[in-house]
Amino acid sequence: MGNKLVPKIILEGTRLTFKTDIAFALNEHPRMVGPRKYRYHSPLISGEWCAFTNFPWGRGLINFEPQEETQAMETYHTWARLFELQRYYSWIVDRFHISTRAYQWMTYQRDYDFRWLEQRLKVSGNPSQYADLSRFEVEQTLMRRLVAESLLPRLEVDISDNDIPRAVEQIADWMEKTGGLYLD
Repeated sequence: MGNKLVPKIILEGTRLTFKTDIAFALNEHPRMVGPRKYRYHSPLISGEWCAFTNFPWGRGLINFEPQEETQAMETYHTWARLFELQRYYSWIVDRFHISTRAYQWMTYQRDYDFRWLEQRLKVSGNPSQYADLSRFEVEQTLMRRLVAESLLPRLEVDISDNDIPRAVEQIADWMEKTGGLYLD
């Protein structure tokens, strides 16, 4: 038996880029999670859980309102601490702090400095939202800028061909090549 695989992956990007599908596929991929004696999954978390409201499609870690800023930042600190405490665990995150920066900037012209988080990390079902695709182009430009500003290692995956298995293999290759599957 080899070293325990403990990848930490944050999937960021605009809507329509198959992040959730890729997250689920990575969560089952043997090169990411290793051989299994029985079926289980690594934690798959998302900033889109809408956990700040008691109704579907509500607010959460990404789309919080100004009066919820303290709750959102405390949630980020809690996730960062959980990642640190369970460092020998695999984490796959479907949208996180860069999505928060993009949403908050586009909605409230408020930018949040998450360098503290990145330094600690070392490492949809609503059809009406797709009516105006030009918003995605603006969002993608902003996402690229915010990712470029990030301190975290990054890989941009072109998913315009809708080939999720190819994207998952590309991510697995990159994680393997960069040493991101194991903890030092």
